[in-house]
Amino acid sequence: MPAATARSAETGAEPSLPASTQGLLVVNLGTPQAPTAAAVRRYLAEFLSDPRVVQVPRLLWWPLLHGVILPLRAPRVARKYAQVWLDDGSPLAVYTARLAAAIGERLPGVPVAHAMRYGEPGIDAGLRALRDRGCGRVLVLPLYPQYSTTTTASVADALARIAKDAAELPLRMVDQYSTDAGVVAALADSVRAHWQAHGRGERLLMSFHGIPQRLVDGGDPYSTQCHATATALAAALGLGHGEWLVTFQSRFGREQWLQPATDATLRLLGETGLGRVDVVCPGFPADCLETLEEIALQNAALFRAAGGGTLAYIPCLNDAPAHADALAALVAREFDAWR
Repeated sequence: MPAATARSAETGAEPSLPASTQGLLVVNLGTPQAPTAAAVRRYLAEFLSDPRVVQVPRLLWWPLLHGVILPLRAPRVARKYAQVWLDDGSPLAVYTARLAAAIGERLPGVPVAHAMRYGEPGIDAGLRALRDRGCGRVLVLPLYPQYSTTTTASVADALARIAKDAAELPLRMVDQYSTDAGVVAALADSVRAHWQAHGRGERLLMSFHGIPQRLVDGGDPYSTQCHATATALAAALGLGHGEWLVTFQSRFGREQWLQPATDATLRLLGETGLGRVDVVCPGFPADCLETLEEIALQNAALFRAAGGGTLAYIPCLNDAPAHADALAALVAREFDAWR
């Protein structure tokens, strides 16, 4: 499987434009604007209304979402965000903006903007900003290393809708970069640096965001690509059998999701009396609620309560120079291929 793939939105425009007109839009999932119940409710309402995210008939889902889930979930999630909120804002928003800027520094002459699939700044606003800066075509880089119908395909949906009203702006999207050599090397270097600074645990757990098992059964390549990323990272670190494992976190709802689950695995490891486990999240390019609160706080407490010792969370690559280098190189290759 190639390290990265890309496809063009069908806009009917002429693809061969001067290189100076190309721009880059870096897209991440999204985040509330503030760690408050009202802001979280607005964000979750948009996120959970996407049929790519929740595939339940609207007539059934709408009353449940607005009448039960949002009123109960928003205050609870807001308290979680408050625990990890940075001085400059939401971690995901802060690190995404910094990463986009760092990529831009490595691509002279290429205007770069960032956007969120849900929340602000929106994808349409990002594309308008690039068009206003003179871009005649735009490469879109979703910060989802592994393709999924629940994430990457949703960005493609948004681009297709926008393209209908912006036929003069050709769009091309990177579908995945699950085994990109530069990104894997940056991940491996970050793990080594963490070990050098803090020591090494008895296991390295690689936790990816989960999706429903039925989607994988239906052909979604996400699980396969997560395991490909993990295998490449383990090889780069020289890890042998039994030194690392793959798990999936952030379940939602009652149906079967990808297994093994991160929380259940940490509970089992804790029950064995494991002294330390290191956790890295290779599917998350930027730290966010799911890494800083769910893993570093919630799952660390779970591991200790089950009888384990220390859970050492290894931060995401965020705007690290090696991460920006790798993504800038990926983007440059995509631009070269888009001739």
